[in-house]
Amino acid sequence: MGKEVNSSSALMARLTISALDRVSEDPSSWKNPIVHRALLVSGLSVLLAATKLLAAEVDQQSGVN
Repeated sequence: MGKEVNSSSALMARLTISALDRVSEDPSSWKNPIVHRALLVSGLSVLLAATKLLAAEVDQQSGVN
């Protein structure tokens, strides 16, 4: 599970950075609500993946399989 979560969160992080890079080149892009949605969704995906990693580590530390 760790590798799957790690790779998906890394992918979402790269997509978020790419989107921010494109938006920074064209400030008028911020007017498009799809840009806001995309950043929110990718940010939430990274947050969820990080939460799963933390939960897995806590379980591992407490000895729960």
